[in-house]
Amino acid sequence: MTSVKQETYNPSDLKYLGLLSQKFPTVSDAATEIVNLEAILNLPKGTEHFLTDLHGEFEAFQHVLKNASGVIRQKVNEIFGNTLREAEKRDLCTLIYYPEQKLELIKRQEGDLNDWYRITLNQLTEVCRNVSTKYTRSKVRKALPEDFSYIIQELLHESNAPASPNKQEYFNGILRSIISIGRADAFIVAISNVIQRLTIDRLHIVGDIYDRGPGPHIIFDTLSQYHMYDIQWGNHDILWMGAAAGNEASLANVVRICARYANLDVLEDGHGINLLPLARFAMETYDADPCAKFRPKTLPSDGLEERDARLASQMHKAIAVIQFKLEGQLIRRHPEYRMEDRLLLDKMDLAAGTVRVGEAVYPLNDTFFPTVDPADPYRLTPDEADLVQSLRASFLNSEKLQKHIRLLYSKGSLYLIVNSNLMYHASIPLTRDGVFKQVEVCGGRYAGRDLLDRLDRLAREAYFEEEGSPVRQEALDYMWYLWCGPDSPLFDKDKMATFERYFIDDKKPHAEAKGCYYAHMEDVEACNMILKAFGLDPAASHIISGHIPVKRGKGESPVKAGGRLLMIDGGFSRAYQPETGIAGYTLIYNSHGLQLVQHEPFESRRRAIEEGKDILSTKFVVESTATRITVRDTTIGKELLLQIEDLKRLLSAYRSGLIKERK
Repeated sequence: MTSVKQETYNPSDLKYLGLLSQKFPTVSDAATEIVNLEAILNLPKGTEHFLTDLHGEFEAFQHVLKNASGVIRQKVNEIFGNTLREAEKRDLCTLIYYPEQKLELIKRQEGDLNDWYRITLNQLTEVCRNVSTKYTRSKVRKALPEDFSYIIQELLHESNAPASPNKQEYFNGILRSIISIGRADAFIVAISNVIQRLTIDRLHIVGDIYDRGPGPHIIFDTLSQYHMYDIQWGNHDILWMGAAAGNEASLANVVRICARYANLDVLEDGHGINLLPLARFAMETYDADPCAKFRPKTLPSDGLEERDARLASQMHKAIAVIQFKLEGQLIRRHPEYRMEDRLLLDKMDLAAGTVRVGEAVYPLNDTFFPTVDPADPYRLTPDEADLVQSLRASFLNSEKLQKHIRLLYSKGSLYLIVNSNLMYHASIPLTRDGVFKQVEVCGGRYAGRDLLDRLDRLAREAYFEEEGSPVRQEALDYMWYLWCGPDSPLFDKDKMATFERYFIDDKKPHAEAKGCYYAHMEDVEACNMILKAFGLDPAASHIISGHIPVKRGKGESPVKAGGRLLMIDGGFSRAYQPETGIAGYTLIYNSHGLQLVQHEPFESRRRAIEEGKDILSTKFVVESTATRITVRDTTIGKELLLQIEDLKRLLSAYRSGLIKERK
């Protein structure tokens, strides 16, 4: 007689299964959930959208988010092919991207509005049905607006096969009713938003939401309403995180960069930071100084008035000098940073008009430093000290800023692994030989994945540890190092030559040498080593990063090391576009594989709406699969398989009598 092997359970297993039984209280409930999860595993994987280096350019970001890097336009082309003219397809896409604004234009131009409504509602329903096919009905239902949930469900689940006359009349009757009761506009807005929502399953922001652009706060407000996303911190993000936590050197850098690019409104209007004390101090201290080297960097279209430019220049110089003092104090406090070469205020000879950088002496283009005491150049004057404390209080008490920074912490990390893709913003420090470099962090030494894990914890200690604790203070200082330190994986250059670029005309000391990581970007073995260190199979995985603009005009490629490393600096910043020749790259990962999308510059939201001027994008297939990738093959699929195993064990416990059904 054959004996049946009984599954054994330890007390902790039974405790866990008992908790699980609260959610699935009967054999039928557990079995139904297993069937549901198994069905989900066989669906095509959702589309992932990768963006990086947004740099505060909110209009371009919002447009790329709305058009899903051209995916919606591709869907419209696939569905309607030659049945619609190009202009009609362009108008339909613009309607999906900007439904409220496009409707206003159409209602002023369209002669037979009811006929247009009838045709357009059918077209939008077709597009929505197409983008919803890879999801369960439950997931689609959760994405629908409450007002139109039932109606959209009825329209979406109408079969594509020829319907009976009665069913077709039912379908048409719904659309006629929507039009006749005056709800067509609201329905168009609702279903357009659903199309945007279902086209992209998950968004990855691979660093640098902040920098020189005019709307990082608008980007954060947009993200806070987005359904599923994650962020890998960039060096500019870390700078703002340090400033929001109270690091004074980071704070000075933030204000200086905003002044440099005429974006002080980001601080004042976007985050409620009080800059009046800085303005008063700058006007009084630098009243006789033309501050010529501190003129804001603006585009001709920005139209900055001379009076405003003059004040911004004074504020710019005032905060720059304060920054150099604060950084000097921090460097002296931490000799382990080995950044003494950044101590340049004490290397100035104002009488001779020179400064020593390393072994060389260069002429200064500016010798007006009324707040710098040659005997103690890194000491703040009383007025400067008061100003710094005022700014610090304003940053710490800005409700909007703290809300956005908490979002960075809750949704962000230094790196993330999803679906065999390793994402980090810039680099992992390497030696000349292409092995992981040991980096000193707060008394310990770390390399590779251990380094990134330690720095991720440190960034959280800087914000969440108790105010005034030694742990928080040490972590807070290191946040500034992450911004500009030579061994920071977010910076990875030998220096940040800010002082030299302001005060020395000779270009030689402006050079910033990249770390060894960048010399090994095409090295397959180095990339394989990195992927293995993070538990990934190099043959089936990728590194996805940004930080360094890809100069397509000079023949550079974003695909490195035979496809193992993809550098997709978004190129959203208008300042970089003349240098790169394009507006950067985004990445799409769907059930068919990886597609790299190269973008031309975004002209404006107005032209997108009025003229249908979409971003011109070119797609390159990086990797394709013979069979569609399913949910089973993804990170979520692995989690679902574990859930199925747990549910099967619960079923076994029910059937063996170890756990009783609850109803």
